[in-house]
Amino acid sequence: MQENMQLSSVNSESAQKFTLKLQIETILDFFYPVFRRFFDKTTYRYAVCGGINTLFDIFLFFLFYHYVLDKQNLNLSLFVISPHIASFLLAFLLSFPAGFLLMRFVVFQESQLKGRIQFFRYLIIVLCSLLMNYFFLKLFVEYFHFYPTIAKIITTFFVIAFSYFAQRNFSFKTKVSG
Repeated sequence: MQENMQLSSVNSESAQKFTLKLQIETILDFFYPVFRRFFDKTTYRYAVCGGINTLFDIFLFFLFYHYVLDKQNLNLSLFVISPHIASFLLAFLLSFPAGFLLMRFVVFQESQLKGRIQFFRYLIIVLCSLLMNYFFLKLFVEYFHFYPTIAKIITTFFVIAFSYFAQRNFSFKTKVSG
């Protein structure tokens, strides 16, 4: 009897996840015909899911910076973290898994790699993207003397292109038949 209840609970959780996935796909697919001539479905889903996750990350950053930390340093006894860095880290802790789940279950569904392998590879690509952001911003602002916002926009294009191809061909790659 208890086994049936546990199985029922697991099936209920699975059904909820599956339903959420279907709802997200239904919304995305509703708008896809407008973009069909510009993007294949995977690229379209990557752009929308990545864009939504980026907005989620920025929103979280704003909330943590202005309301949780109240623009104050975060004192961890051993060291102090500035409010913008602490907000970045806290937002990352939530947006990173959200981004992974969207990429795994909505964007790159064909991948046969195990979830833990996908997760580890996704983490590597995200860390590489963070480093790329840092180095490109330093290059454009400090060496080429670009205005920081323009430098960030240019950097974002490079990082998005790298991230898309790396996620598609590494984190969530599909086996080539033949």
